[in-house]
Amino acid sequence: MKTVIVLGAGGFIGNHLVSALHKEGNFVIGADIKKPLYKDSKADVFLTGDLTDKKFLFHVFSQSITKGVDEVYQLAADMGGAQYIFSGLNDADVMSNSAKINLNTAEACLKHKPNRIFFSSSACIYPEHNQLDPDNPNCEESSAYPANPDSEYGWEKIFSERLYLSYHRNHNLNVRIARFHNIFGPYGTWKGGKEKAPAAMCRKVAEAADGGEIEVWGDGSQTRSFLYIDECLKAVLDFTRQDYFTGPVNIGSEEKVSINELAQKVIKISGKNISIKNLHGQEFFDKYNFKCPLGVNGRNSDNRLFKEKMGWEPSFSLDEGLLQTYNWISSQL
Repeated sequence: MKTVIVLGAGGFIGNHLVSALHKEGNFVIGADIKKPLYKDSKADVFLTGDLTDKKFLFHVFSQSITKGVDEVYQLAADMGGAQYIFSGLNDADVMSNSAKINLNTAEACLKHKPNRIFFSSSACIYPEHNQLDPDNPNCEESSAYPANPDSEYGWEKIFSERLYLSYHRNHNLNVRIARFHNIFGPYGTWKGGKEKAPAAMCRKVAEAADGGEIEVWGDGSQTRSFLYIDECLKAVLDFTRQDYFTGPVNIGSEEKVSINELAQKVIKISGKNISIKNLHGQEFFDKYNFKCPLGVNGRNSDNRLFKEKMGWEPSFSLDEGLLQTYNWISSQL
C-alpha cells in the first residue's frame, strides 16, 4: 500500500484522481479548502483547510500511516473558467493564493521527501503571440519562452513550474510537471462563473427550451481542445510513475474545435432545435459591465512529446465526453 497525498482533492480533477488512487488500493490523504460538491470523496483521510496556510499544509503531510509519503499530486490552485480568469477582477487572488500553495508544498516536500511529486501546470502558460491564429496555434512545450501568457493565472503557473524545477535541481526532488489543456467531464463545476466551456455549454443547452437560443461569449471562432477526465487520469498516473523525463509536457487532446462548433455539438446531443447568439464587444460590456473574457484566439494541445516519451495518446472522442457530461449536468437540473 502506498501513501498518496492529493492537494486540491475537493476539485473536479482532484476528486476523480482520489477515486482512481483509492481503487488501486492506496492510502489516500486528500486536502482542500472545500470538500467535493457533487460526489463524495474516496479519500481515507480528507482534511478541510486553507493550503495557503503553511501550518495546515504541513499537518496534511503528517497524516501518513507509513514511514513516509510515496506520491504527492499538487492540483490545488485559485482558478476557474474564462469569466474568473480573464475578466481581470480576480488577478491578485489568483497570483498570491496559488503561489503560496506551491511555495508551501515545495517546502513540505523538501522536509518529507516523497518518492514522486506531480504538479499540474496549465496550457495558459503559452505565449499569447503564438495563439493569435485560431487555425494554427503553437503549443509545443519548447515554445513557452520567451514567456508572454495572456493571464496572471498563466504567469503564476510559469513561476511554479520553475519553482519545482529548481527544487528538483538543487534538492533532488523527483518532480513531474504537466500542462493541462481543458480537462472536462461529469462531477465538475457547471454553474456560478467558475465553470469551463464544455460544462457551461451543457448547462445552457440543458436549460434552454426547444426552439430557443443560447448565448455564446465572443464571435465563436476562437478554438480550443478538450480532454475527457478518464484520459487525463491515465496520462497523469503513467507520467508520474515513469523514469524517462520530468517534463513539462502537455496533457490534452489534439481534437481542435471552435467554440461555436462546441456549442453545436452539445445542441446535437440534446436533440433540441436551438440557435446560437454570439455576444461580444460593446454589446457584451453593456450587458455584463466587464470586457468579454475570451482568452487567446486559438489553443490546441501538441501531443508529440508525450507520445514520443510515453507511447500513448488519447482515444476518447470529444463527442463521447460531451455526451457523458451533458447527461450528468441534465440530471443535476
